[in-house]
Amino acid sequence: MHETLHEGPEGDADHSHVTPSEIAVGVVIGRASEYFDFFVYGIASVLVFPAVFFPFENRLEGTLFAFTIFSFAFIARPFGTVISMAVQRRFGREAKLTIALFLLGISTAGMAFLPGYASMGFASIVLLSILRVGQGLALGGSWDGLPSLLALNAPANRRGWYAMLGQLGAPVGFFLASALFAYLYSSLSTEDFLDWGWRYTFYVAFAINVVALFARLRLVSTNEYDRLLEARELQPTNVVELTRSQGYNIVIGAFAALASYALFHLITVFPLSWITLYSNQSITEFLVIQMIGAVLAAIGIVASGVIADRVGRRQTLGSLAALIAVFSGFAPTLLDGGRLGQDVFILLGFVLLGLSYGQAAGAVTANFESKYRYTGAALTSDLAWLLGAAFAPLVALGLSANFGLGYVSLYLLSGAVCTLVALRVNRSLEIRD
Repeated sequence: MHETLHEGPEGDADHSHVTPSEIAVGVVIGRASEYFDFFVYGIASVLVFPAVFFPFENRLEGTLFAFTIFSFAFIARPFGTVISMAVQRRFGREAKLTIALFLLGISTAGMAFLPGYASMGFASIVLLSILRVGQGLALGGSWDGLPSLLALNAPANRRGWYAMLGQLGAPVGFFLASALFAYLYSSLSTEDFLDWGWRYTFYVAFAINVVALFARLRLVSTNEYDRLLEARELQPTNVVELTRSQGYNIVIGAFAALASYALFHLITVFPLSWITLYSNQSITEFLVIQMIGAVLAAIGIVASGVIADRVGRRQTLGSLAALIAVFSGFAPTLLDGGRLGQDVFILLGFVLLGLSYGQAAGAVTANFESKYRYTGAALTSDLAWLLGAAFAPLVALGLSANFGLGYVSLYLLSGAVCTLVALRVNRSLEIRD
């Protein structure tokens, strides 16, 4: 875990003191802060925004409107990546990350102070949408190349292990967001929670994002980090050139991880909306069950690193996609099976998510030539989020509420099939030496 990286641009020792462990710490910090922000907004889209910003609609329609705005960040994120790459080429990596820091901070803090529909009318919805787009642009700009650098510099026989480290940010972020909401929701009256209590979650998100981005900025601004990136050719490339040369790899990489991304919001944000609307189960108790699920997901992510190093990343992703396909067939029965069935759906879903998502990062960077990897990995991840997760809560809730829970199965099954087809088409999803 503490090997020092010595390879220089020409293969000579560069005496860098940046180790895989240090890179991994930066990856985990960055991803945990991003996921905390994701889930704070996602949970608020269920528990807060329908009442605060869409009080003129019934609860279902208000939640669907909130989920629509939820998707805006994922739509904006690729544009943020493209813009930020241009900024980095002209002004440098530090300038890009600083701009992303301020935009993310302003957008998140703005939500914390944003008046509801009762005070501002439709203008509050417009401002919420703008701030959500700002979050997406900022998250696109926050790409630092650390996951790619970690994957490339991991020991040859432990690439699965190092690939999964950054993915731990997802369960950590979700656990913290759920715990904070569970505490506030159970401690305050409904009136106080909807009036001011929920805003504390965005204050915390603002603080965490600022601290995390500064921590990453300190790492990526070092001379050792710059030399390491140059040695691995991890520099931004022209997006037009990238899409012409590597468009196939972008699409294949995104679809190869689609099963994980499709499952991602179908066991986190969507079930909370279903329970809120159609179940008598306590919201606080359900959030606790999801927190337990997050712990299981973390264990699954760690296990995925061990499994991938033994059987290969492609085999791991394919096997888990098949298991997710099987799981999709039981989703309607479990979700409609009372508290026990719902809890089983959540816990089993989180286990599968951990095992599959643990190696999803490897899938989005495996095929790129060195000079395209920095930008290609960012855009492929953006595309995977957009296709697999951005609209999952909206589509799943809208279809299941109007036509039945069977459509949740179809949505999840489609993601699993896309992954299996992508892995079948492309047999080289192992990071090249």
